Amino acid sequence: MFSRDLIREMEHLRREIDDAFRGFGGRRVFDSLFMPGVGQRGYPLINVRSDHDNLYVEALLPGVEAEGVEITVQQNTLTITGERKPVADLPEGGVWHRRERGGGKFLRTVELPVDVDTEKVKAEYRDGVLNVVLPKAAAARPTRVQISAQ
Repeated sequence: MFSRDLIREMEHLRREIDDAFRGFGGRRVFDSLFMPGVGQRGYPLINVRSDHDNLYVEALLPGVEAEGVEITVQQNTLTITGERKPVADLPEGGVWHRRERGGGKFLRTVELPVDVDTEKVKAEYRDGVLNVVLPKAAAARPTRVQISAQ
């Protein structure tokens, strides 16, 4: 079995190669070289931001029901899994002219910049957007140190 560090390093290398070739054709060259399934790595799209006390993750999950989403947090890793129902089948004789919305199971793992207090994580899902508040672990919060003058 591959270690988590090896997978992380392979993904980091893929991103560096991607950045190097970004100017050639305007698309990512090795989209799914290390990760199985087209587009699994990039869905759902997310934003991660922080303040002094918390990390905030917003994930776009249009067409996904809240009951079908599962979130797990371990130390500094957030995992979002679920399933988006496929688009309805075409009637007999119908033809797809463009089909960009995928369906099926998804898994997105995000390495967070700091450890979080897993007991206090909160999540809310509204209008296709999942908002997760992850309180930083006490050891990860900046601490002001008093300087004594002698």
